[in-house]
Amino acid sequence: MQPLSRRAVRERERAGADAAADVDAFIAASRAFGTIAAEVPVVKATEEELPVENALPTEATTVHVAPRKHKSRRKFIAFGATVGVMGAAGLLAVSMTLPAAAVAGVKGGQAQSVTSLVAATKGTASEGAGDEIQAFVASSDVKNDVMQRIDAFSTISLGQLAAEEGINFSASLYTNDPNAAIQWPFVVGVAMSSGYGMREGGMHEGLDLVPGEGAPIQSIADGTVRIATESGGNYGVTVYVDHVIDGKVITSHYSHMQYGSLKVVAGQTVKVGDVVGLVGNTGRSYGAHLHFELIVSGATIDPLPWMQENAGRYSY
Repeated sequence: MQPLSRRAVRERERAGADAAADVDAFIAASRAFGTIAAEVPVVKATEEELPVENALPTEATTVHVAPRKHKSRRKFIAFGATVGVMGAAGLLAVSMTLPAAAVAGVKGGQAQSVTSLVAATKGTASEGAGDEIQAFVASSDVKNDVMQRIDAFSTISLGQLAAEEGINFSASLYTNDPNAAIQWPFVVGVAMSSGYGMREGGMHEGLDLVPGEGAPIQSIADGTVRIATESGGNYGVTVYVDHVIDGKVITSHYSHMQYGSLKVVAGQTVKVGDVVGLVGNTGRSYGAHLHFELIVSGATIDPLPWMQENAGRYSY
């Protein structure tokens, strides 16, 4: 083998140094972001190992050495790859650490109403987890009973409902919940012309409600009709319904109804909201109205405070 000229030796060493520099830059970037698991050995050629025409890195380097004139381009590419990897890692870190509201704000959108919560799993609680938010996030499709009742209640306005039922609506005394287990005698609020107590030298033992002639009167709760007659004396066409509420019998009494308007008979079981008759002016009456009484243990009580306390309940 002929000895190498000094120029050939210098050219070979320069090519090996360029290749090693390129490899080192790439490996450094890769190691910084975990893209390689171990050092990649760089085998440097020596005069004794390789002839001039084979002065290239060995297969262990897995790096192709381009002609010298592209040295600056290779370094630029290696630097660009490093920046790209760093940028991707940075974006990943930001997306994993920023709250949903912040990310949405950067994107110009609105944050979702449900964010990540740490849900406690039975039997997996550990010490030091006291700072975590432990919650159950319900699906937006889930609704409880109260929300379903409110939705049904707001489907139609009170004014429209009153017009459909032929009732003179008034919110001055009460607002009825048509989905409750205990309700007022009318599906919407109506006015009162006279309350419970002394009147004209005598005891007025109920409420006089004025929804207008022919308005449907409803049972205030589930119960059993005890009396339904058109011969109620001073009460005219009248109905008594017995209810068991909180373990006690309480009787609701509806009077002065129209002749021929009775919707129930004695012994019939009724549900809350069932119509028992229509508002009239029969018996000792001086205008169409409902005389409404509540009777407990054979004696009347003031219906107003009792209804204000109990109407709207969903169970009893």
